[in-house]
Amino acid sequence: MSRPDVSLRRSRVLLTGYFLGLGVVMAVWGARMPTVQHAAHLTTSSLSLVLLAAALGMVAGLQAGGRLIRPERLSALLIGGAVALSAALALLGQCQTLASLLAAALAFGAAHGVLDVAVNTGAVRCQNAYGKPIMSSLHAAYSIGALGGAALAVVTAGTTHSALFLTVGAALMASVLVAGPRTLMLSGADPKTSSPQGADQDRATGKVWLLGALAAASLLGEGVAADWAAVHVHTLHAGTAAAASSFALYSTGMAIGRLTGDRLTTRFGAPAVVRTGALLAAAGLATGVLADSVAAALAGWALFGLGLSGTVPSLITAAGNHGPRAVATVSVTGYLGLLAGPALIGALASVTTLPTALLLPALLATALAALTPRALENTTP
Repeated sequence: MSRPDVSLRRSRVLLTGYFLGLGVVMAVWGARMPTVQHAAHLTTSSLSLVLLAAALGMVAGLQAGGRLIRPERLSALLIGGAVALSAALALLGQCQTLASLLAAALAFGAAHGVLDVAVNTGAVRCQNAYGKPIMSSLHAAYSIGALGGAALAVVTAGTTHSALFLTVGAALMASVLVAGPRTLMLSGADPKTSSPQGADQDRATGKVWLLGALAAASLLGEGVAADWAAVHVHTLHAGTAAAASSFALYSTGMAIGRLTGDRLTTRFGAPAVVRTGALLAAAGLATGVLADSVAAALAGWALFGLGLSGTVPSLITAAGNHGPRAVATVSVTGYLGLLAGPALIGALASVTTLPTALLLPALLATALAALTPRALENTTP
């Protein structure tokens, strides 16, 4: 296989930067949520409304991005989505009332949705041009950005969230403007997604919905890890540091898996990698929640992140074979799982126990392993 040319390598670096920035922004916003709540004097129910506004905005943005995306519009959506996201983050830091937060959160979610469609569509096209798997490493940049954003929120704990959001938003916007000329040079149509597959897109609806359902199952697990991992470990009488480290270990497993995922996919194929990873995730989480041990729980969450790491990149790659709108459809469906997962676990825990409720993501990971061969058949970069 010939070495990718300079322009193609630059496109990959550029897309890596967009994924990285998206991860940083989302982590900074999430990590400073308590200070946002305190500054605006929000009750828990009011904060839930803000999060709901962001979620609704994101779904709307994903749908709009799916309708707007075309090869010739990719650069504009990348730049516009990133600029809007950075401006919305800075604006969120200045809001002091529920009404203003609702409006800013809606805009923030919408910008996130548009940018999500654009970066994943760009990633599919770049991967097709490379002729080998690179999607996992691009998604790894998001995971690394999220870890960096969380760390930034911790080390700037003495700074107001307004200053942090403004600084991060300004830095992201400046980076986008600097990278703007190169973003505008991203190539036009990708021959692998502008010919037969585009014409066959309507007949692939069933396959696309299956990919979306599997994305929802995987992202439900990610949402549960974000909101319930620390709570689970804390119920085992672990200290604050140990409980907090659970999600860090999960995120580390996710990042490691994505950094190595492309090589594994090249060697063994996407179906084998996702199927094996899903079984590892199911076994790790089930053992962690049933063992009644802090050490086992921490190991379980780490294995859960490692096992799920290759799922979403592979599903996005498969969706990309059906065109940009399929990428948006899979993303929308997947994020519904991400948003619904934590609430569903809470509801189940209220009628059973938390460990029992946490077996649901493990069962869904088992379903992922079973359905992967059909969903990812004939998936090539």
